[in-house]
Amino acid sequence: MEKKFYLSQTDKKIAGVCGGLAEYFNLDPLVVRIFVFCAVFFWGLSIWFYILLWIFAPKGPDFDGITR
Repeated sequence: MEKKFYLSQTDKKIAGVCGGLAEYFNLDPLVVRIFVFCAVFFWGLSIWFYILLWIFAPKGPDFDGITR
């Protein structure tokens, strides 16, 4: 089974980028958000990278929260 990166539809604060990265790497979303914050403000990672992921990454499959 191939792993794909999607914007998270269930765990998002702004666009779902950090939630999607957390799902892809199987990490806690809070850890990913802290890392992205530090990368943008302390290590000079451009905010444009986040925006490009927001624009070009596909939306994840919808999840209605009902287990069947």
